[in-house]
Amino acid sequence: MKPYYEILEGIYMQMLVIVLNKVECLEDLLTEFGKAHISGATILDSRGMAMELAEHNDLRFIGSLRFLLEPQRKENKTIFMVIEEEKVATVSKIVNKVTGGLDKPNTGIIFTVPVKYMEGIVHHE
Repeated sequence: MKPYYEILEGIYMQMLVIVLNKVECLEDLLTEFGKAHISGATILDSRGMAMELAEHNDLRFIGSLRFLLEPQRKENKTIFMVIEEEKVATVSKIVNKVTGGLDKPNTGIIFTVPVKYMEGIVHHE
């Protein structure tokens, strides 16, 4: 077993982040990730900026507008994982299949950030 920082040379890793507004899709999403042998995700409860601003009295009008546009959506889930670059397309396909498509309003977003260094994960050869 080698720490990942010793084997990252020539391997391109990405931190993939999913902000999932359709939280009802979370269980199916994780199940599909497992079927595709994609593991190691961290899931956080999160809220959008407009919902947070709605809590402040002086900015309540922003929250009111948000409520009119999306009354049932108060929280979302933020999922992040560090994966090999070649798995990004697979994750994207799974997310779009399970959610019905990120091109639909109030579904979520996905993005990646390159990882140059990581430690704390052990690679089993």
